[in-house]
Amino acid sequence: MSENCLFCKMVAGEIQPNIVFENDRILAFNDIAPQAPIHILIIPKKHFSTLNAMDDSALLGELMQTAAHLAKKLGVDDTGYRTVINCNEQGGQAVYHLHIHLLAGRQMTWPAG
Repeated sequence: MSENCLFCKMVAGEIQPNIVFENDRILAFNDIAPQAPIHILIIPKKHFSTLNAMDDSALLGELMQTAAHLAKKLGVDDTGYRTVINCNEQGGQAVYHLHIHLLAGRQMTWPAG
């Protein structure tokens, strides 16, 4: 756990997110500032500051499988959804704990928005 990390505080139970999925390695919750009707953040419980720091390919795969599972559970797997990982400042990362954005429920545009 990183002492000042917002997401680590959620994993530790110090902050209560609106959880949509949890297992022993992953936590997924609704974003507090959604950019789409469905906007879920999927995080590893273990702290990795960025995608560059991720050294567990099995866990990264499990995070992506969780995104697909949630899309199916929410009924957007066939209509479509977007997954995004922002990395570092110019990549748009605001919280330095690796996370995947699952966005759905509207037509996505490019560039992301």
